[in-house]
Amino acid sequence: MRVAGGNEKGRRLKGAVTSKTRATTERVRAAIFNILDPNQYLNGRVLDLFSGTGSLGIEALSHGAGWADFVEWDRRQSSVISSNLESTGFSAQSSVHRLDVFSALESLPGKYDLVMMDPPYKMGDLDNLMATVAAQLGLIVDGGVVIAGHSKREELKKFYGRLRLTSHRQYGDNVVDFYVYEENSTNPLAQEEMSTTNSEITDQPTKGSSSDQDGTS
Repeated sequence: MRVAGGNEKGRRLKGAVTSKTRATTERVRAAIFNILDPNQYLNGRVLDLFSGTGSLGIEALSHGAGWADFVEWDRRQSSVISSNLESTGFSAQSSVHRLDVFSALESLPGKYDLVMMDPPYKMGDLDNLMATVAAQLGLIVDGGVVIAGHSKREELKKFYGRLRLTSHRQYGDNVVDFYVYEENSTNPLAQEEMSTTNSEITDQPTKGSSSDQDGTS
């Protein structure tokens, strides 16, 4: 596995060390950063959820992001991320958090320009995760981007609170959805979705179970 582009293009990365980790392919990572406008993350803050090997966040750093927070529950995969950051020279521009994702969303400093996630397909309930991300005040800057990878068998909504779907791409069994965070959204569908998801979140647990925290990247 290698970095797909940017300053560290071609640099080898350590792969998954657990059978539960499904690494985002080089092809998909390259496609994501071909689609993204560099101005949306250049010198900015990036959050990589379910990090696994850290390849998504490292890709962002290679393309010019200023800082990346990596969230990975599995101890062995967390060590892989740290090793990959060291080998790519990005240790000083990053931090690895061994937390479940829901705890991380509550505790990390926020103000992210780019949030990326490629959770395990078996996790399910990606709707709840997206709604939680959208409802976390201060997590994403106005105009920030959220990228969600998932199976083609799971369909995400066009709106999650202030998150609005802007692009839907499919690569084999993999789907990548791009959302923009609009702080002052006046779209009536988005407002309706915010009301619905906020009501749903109050009935959902705030902590992810360890079985749901198999990191991917």
